[in-house]
Amino acid sequence: MAKPNYAFAKRQRELAKKQKKEDKLKRKAEQAEQTAQGDAPGEAAAGTDEVGAEEAGEKRPKGD
Repeated sequence: MAKPNYAFAKRQRELAKKQKKEDKLKRKAEQAEQTAQGDAPGEAAAGTDEVGAEEAGEKRPKGD
């Protein structure tokens, strides 16, 4: 019966971790790029939501 090659298995796990980490960084960079491109419309929409809530008279009750 053959012995298990623990060093090989460890190296494969390390390579898989490294690849997964690189993929995650790449996805985050792509998301950041998309967010940067869509910032102007996103900020305008977020600003109108906040103002709209104040104009509608939605106020939080005080804890008194």
